[in-house]
Amino acid sequence: MKKILVLLTFAMGFGLMANAQTAAKPAEFKFEAETHDFGKITVNKPVTYDFKYTNVGEEPLIITKAEASCGCTVPKYTTVPLKKGETGTISVTFSAAGAPQPFTKTVTVTSNAKTPVKVLYIKGETVAAASK
Repeated sequence: MKKILVLLTFAMGFGLMANAQTAAKPAEFKFEAETHDFGKITVNKPVTYDFKYTNVGEEPLIITKAEASCGCTVPKYTTVPLKKGETGTISVTFSAAGAPQPFTKTVTVTSNAKTPVKVLYIKGETVAAASK
């Protein structure tokens, strides 16, 4: 009786492993870059950078939200599901105000990807506008 139980356990284990190997890979991001340095930018002059990515998973990739770390940073993203191999863009606009200073801002992207939360970074330094 023990031999039959052991044999059934092994058979079920191999069946589950085979099923897991044939399951589709979840959606997954592959970004060209996850950080962008604007360098020196003028205060009160918005700048934009497009983070480009590809879905390298098997399932369609769906971004559910993109949130910036402050109100001075606004992300816009591709809202349609992306099939395997398709590309999308997360466009991040930074509007610097106030005194010139270095900055680092984040955009947190939530999706159905294998890594469901991804953080993108922008950085640089604001400088005063040149006087005439």
